[in-house]
Amino acid sequence: MNSAVAGPAWDLSTEYRSTEAPELEADLVALGELLDEMAAINPTLVAALPRAHELRADDAEDAISAAQHVYRLSERASRLLRNPLTYASCLLSVNAQDDGAQALQGRLQKYQKRYGDLLEPWSQFLDLAPDDVVEKYLSDPEVAASAFLVWHGRERRHELLSLAEESLVNGLSQDGIHAWGRLYDQLSGTMTCEVLVGNEHQTLGMAEASGLMQKSDERQRRAAWLGINAAWRGQAESCAAAINAIAGWRLELNRKRSTKRPVHFLDAPVHANRIARGTLDALLDATAAARPLARRAAKAMARASGRDALGPWDVRAPAPNFGAEERPMRFEEAIDSIAGAYGAVHPDMGEFVHMVSRNRWIEGTVSSHKRPGAYCTGFAKSKTPRVYMTYQGSPTDVITLAHELGHAFHSWVMRDLPDCQRSYGMSLAETASTFGETTVRDTLLAKADSDAARFAIMWEEISSIPSFLLNIPARFAFEKAFYERRDARPLRPRELETLMAEAWQAWYGDAMSEPDPMFWASKLHFYISGLSFYNFPYLFGYLFSLGVYLRKDDAGSEFYPRYVALLRDTGRMSAERLAEQHLDAKLDGAEFWRDIIDKLEPRVAAFEALVDRLVA
Repeated sequence: MNSAVAGPAWDLSTEYRSTEAPELEADLVALGELLDEMAAINPTLVAALPRAHELRADDAEDAISAAQHVYRLSERASRLLRNPLTYASCLLSVNAQDDGAQALQGRLQKYQKRYGDLLEPWSQFLDLAPDDVVEKYLSDPEVAASAFLVWHGRERRHELLSLAEESLVNGLSQDGIHAWGRLYDQLSGTMTCEVLVGNEHQTLGMAEASGLMQKSDERQRRAAWLGINAAWRGQAESCAAAINAIAGWRLELNRKRSTKRPVHFLDAPVHANRIARGTLDALLDATAAARPLARRAAKAMARASGRDALGPWDVRAPAPNFGAEERPMRFEEAIDSIAGAYGAVHPDMGEFVHMVSRNRWIEGTVSSHKRPGAYCTGFAKSKTPRVYMTYQGSPTDVITLAHELGHAFHSWVMRDLPDCQRSYGMSLAETASTFGETTVRDTLLAKADSDAARFAIMWEEISSIPSFLLNIPARFAFEKAFYERRDARPLRPRELETLMAEAWQAWYGDAMSEPDPMFWASKLHFYISGLSFYNFPYLFGYLFSLGVYLRKDDAGSEFYPRYVALLRDTGRMSAERLAEQHLDAKLDGAEFWRDIIDKLEPRVAAFEALVDRLVA
């Protein structure tokens, strides 16, 4: 790999210099002290729980005061816990075999368990107490900032188990559901696969092999896909055990929580996304109706490649070259290009991109030890973001970088808010990232001076349509079908392959030459133990962000402050209220979603016409 093209290593030393750094140990000592304080206060809350539903604001002052104190302590403790957790995760992303990071992650499990146990009486008190008691609790100015989270959390109070049972669930989860998630992370970070590169078989890390699926040579992409799938097929039993255990844990816990009314496996992800089930249904219905348009986009991409249909190895393929200069883009060039596009929205956005690069908050190196994928995370103490990816200079890499920098910008404009208002639903988490992608693509398209150049840029835009409107719903369809069947018994690897193949066929139809049956094993999103259905948030975010983007030109100079205001409210509003306040739109009906999808049709038609001109 050309070192002038590859991305830089990130700098984590501003947080901790090593896994044994004195400042890290000091944080853990301080964390322990805060947890001790919480433990000393908790008996007051525990004593109040048996009669919590009968309390009145006037005679519950001791319990209310204790709850307020626990909240203040928990905010400080959360920062001290999340900071080393993020540090360990960052180290393991770059090198899954980092012994120090693995040991640190193991040490932190006991702090996570204790923190969860100590928060449970506070959480149950706020869920069980009458409204007037909660209002008195929120009358404290410092605590008032958490009002949205408190009322939102009470929507699921019918699921509560007893304090002892909730503590047991929390304690067992570390070596239960979360252990399966960690197993998958370890597998994906240490696995290798055999790939035919040219005329030579090479042993590659999974991230390296995944990078080959962005190469222009279709035979190379297919060889990489075959090698990756063969490696995952060799781990099929382990992956099946993990995905069955994770889903089984959730389903059994839902049964235990269904004492007052049934708890569905979609209840938790919908609630975590801060949307209503009606909004999810409206989104999926509009997307299902858009399958013909998305398939048109996929078929136009295939026609440009000289084929009738795409293969699953083409999902991240670069644009075929019709005469435009083909060369990897150096990382510094990518930063300048993204900063220019962001800066066209507002200079502050462009300067932010340069600041992130200057501060070395981006990890883009190429290594066989790296985990595949891309993400944005952040350190709780410094409130600074970090971007992770493997940058190799492809157009897809540039767009991925623009996407992750959008996440980083989202967190940056919220950095002065209370911690309780800086956490947002997963669906809204894709707002700034997809907005960033679209901004960069449209800016590059406006500068294109030939059909060949326009095609290379439009390819990136059009490829997003089947990615979001076909691939993401196929993932959702698989996961939903899997949970419905897993309720009866664990599924064997062959059954999981069949479910995945059926989901791909239902959504892609004849736009895809064959399904990707091992996608259930290779896609890490199915193994995130802390959340399920990490798929529809991408679809929501893609269309919602387009809804925001399409208002940009009409708003003129008022757009940027309104955009920042929307982002800042994502941590203190439901998605429905956010849309009503900032977009004057309703999300639980099909009109909003259909209107956005309809505006994609002219773009698909323009791409089809361009392909016709180029391949004629």
